[in-house]
Amino acid sequence: MKTTLLWMGLILMTSTSMAATPAETLKQLIAEEWEFEVREDPLFATQTGDHRFNDKLPSVTVADEERREKATRDFLKRLEAIDRAQLAAADGLNHDLLRRTLRNRIGEYEFKTYLMPITNREGFHTDFPQLPDRVPLDNTKDYENYCARLEACKVYIDQYLETMRAGVKAGYVLPKAVMEGWETAVDAHIVDDPTKSLLYAPFEKYPDDVPTADRARLTERGKKAITGSVVPGYRDLRDFMAKEYVPACRGTIAASELPNGKAFYEHRVRYYTTLDLTPKQVHDTGLSEVKRIRAEMDAVIVKSGFKGSFADFLNFLRTDPRFYVDTPEQLLKEVSYISKKMDGQLPKMFKTLPRMPYGVKPIPDFIAPKTTTAYYNQPAGDGTRAGTYYMNTYDLKARPLYELEALSFHEAVPGHHLQIAIMQELPDVPNFRRYTYFTAFVEGWGLYSERLGLESGFYQDPYSDFGRLTYEMWRALRLVVDTGMHYFGWTRQQAIDYMAQNGALSMHNVTTEVDRYISWPGQAVAYKIGELKIRELRAWATQELGVKFDVREFHDVVLWSGAVPLDVLEANVRAWVAQAKKT
Repeated sequence: MKTTLLWMGLILMTSTSMAATPAETLKQLIAEEWEFEVREDPLFATQTGDHRFNDKLPSVTVADEERREKATRDFLKRLEAIDRAQLAAADGLNHDLLRRTLRNRIGEYEFKTYLMPITNREGFHTDFPQLPDRVPLDNTKDYENYCARLEACKVYIDQYLETMRAGVKAGYVLPKAVMEGWETAVDAHIVDDPTKSLLYAPFEKYPDDVPTADRARLTERGKKAITGSVVPGYRDLRDFMAKEYVPACRGTIAASELPNGKAFYEHRVRYYTTLDLTPKQVHDTGLSEVKRIRAEMDAVIVKSGFKGSFADFLNFLRTDPRFYVDTPEQLLKEVSYISKKMDGQLPKMFKTLPRMPYGVKPIPDFIAPKTTTAYYNQPAGDGTRAGTYYMNTYDLKARPLYELEALSFHEAVPGHHLQIAIMQELPDVPNFRRYTYFTAFVEGWGLYSERLGLESGFYQDPYSDFGRLTYEMWRALRLVVDTGMHYFGWTRQQAIDYMAQNGALSMHNVTTEVDRYISWPGQAVAYKIGELKIRELRAWATQELGVKFDVREFHDVVLWSGAVPLDVLEANVRAWVAQAKKT
């Protein structure tokens, strides 16, 4: 008996001494959750530089989404069982950010956002044709992986169609008002000749590391995959959209008209702003910002010497040929020159810069008519592909030169490229933090970056300065029209008129933007809310530190924790100020 008790005691002591600490448990959980994410989404894995699944596409059935929701809840339950008080500061931040990420994901599952996997301008159907720009294509194995993904395209699309059918049945569909022209993004990929497909481009010019002996075989496999999988998949999509989806689209535009829609939109506002804000608070902030920015715009008009009303000045900007180029090449050269000029100013504002460069490309023709003015694609996680600033060269009369400085600072440097490249190069942080996208931070930084041009010698003429204000006004208007349409009963035309009367965007851009907000509820409010918080924290830190304030140090504090919720950002800045006061 004594021997048995002694043995049990030894076992108990051994198991206790071997029990994982909270920090070890957290590290293991983070690793497991990350492994789950990359296995569930092979395209995301490739983007991060994990090439184990380069021949696969995600499985996206309703059953898959339900399974992922359960797994996410299990991860959250395990995370919340860890004693947060026992963690050091760095681990505590990892804990907080993973908890926020998992809770956000669960909220999206609860409101069944996966049943609406497309907007009026983007989704799986526009992402897939851009694979050649997003996957490695350096050797024979890469090409075999690429072919395997092409061969899986039809199953991939058909799974999405199953999910969208479930959305139709449950009432989760896009509004009819934004569906005009949907065919453009689909028809471009239904080709009789596989060599005319955008996805054929990699087979037209092979890299040196693909032996000549492999090329004919790979080309033939690629052709068969396009003919036998990609084209049939897009035909299925077209038939579904024309015969089932578009006829079922709803006549309303408000997210509040979706099932449990009012609560959904309230969730979306919190989700995208990362703050506990109501739609009314966001709407009122927008009205206040519109009024302030409009006064600054009026002052710039006076400074320009223009005689006439605000509406007259907008008409002048929209019609005078001096503000427009004649060819896409001219537009790309203009944005490239502006971006390169800003590159030279960065050391004055930033102590630490990323290693990864970026390039400039036109937005693909098949999505250009319905998409935004520009966007940014992040670098590959393994450093094999640079960041890319995509510029829309469709309808050149909608791309005025006076907007290009603000646009380029937002999309390239010191905006998205600088911030995201730094985030991906963060040392000593778990992978999930290198790829977590808190919209209010990322887009808030992009908008804040536009203003940094004022500190760097740009906006020298009143027109480009007006362009800067136009872009700031654009983001303020979003606060008003997004909440207006989705929560307060505004019509689409009311939103278009409000934006056209208070900003200088071309009418093409006004319309495409309003349709974007209709099909993507809540996302657009993040920009201005995030920028206001960064500016508020900078002003506070400047006042608190006086001559000790260093904008280069401030920018390091903002950027070198990666994308974080705005309340976490505030805590970081306040901790830095407190420490700086002691030195």
